[in-house]
Amino acid sequence: MNIRKKWLHWLKEILIFFLLLFGISYFVNAFRAPHPTGASPAQLHGDTLKGSPVGELLRGEGPLLLHFWGTWCPVCRQEAGNLERVARHYRVLTVAVNSGSPDEIRRWMKARGLDYPVLADPTGRWAQRFDVTVYPSSFIYDASGKLRFVETGYTTTLGLLARLKLAE
Repeated sequence: MNIRKKWLHWLKEILIFFLLLFGISYFVNAFRAPHPTGASPAQLHGDTLKGSPVGELLRGEGPLLLHFWGTWCPVCRQEAGNLERVARHYRVLTVAVNSGSPDEIRRWMKARGLDYPVLADPTGRWAQRFDVTVYPSSFIYDASGKLRFVETGYTTTLGLLARLKLAE
């Protein structure tokens, strides 16, 4: 087999691998994804860790990323920088589930240089209302408040930005 045929063979194998990976990921996500029947971001209330009312953020314009995570979650820690980058361009509200007191979460955020809006959920009541059992879980709503995407597990910055763009 000549070099060109070898490269084409490996390129085909790599493409098949990524298509299979994408397909499996899609179906696993569909199986694990929460189904928040009757839950909407408008039901959330309280203040973010910075003291801003959640309602002000929810009344903003454009799509919204509602993200449930925990300081105890290794995948959430890896994804935190992605949320920071997305929050520079879109409305983002994160809910820190079972992650300690607001002061503990603030210290955790500060130690990692993170600044996105966080609502503390020390007892998991908001997560329960949105049927979240897998962390992290992301809900992307369009400007009218319609749920457009639900993602579980690690999501790249590009993946989040693409979904938010589609929700515009």
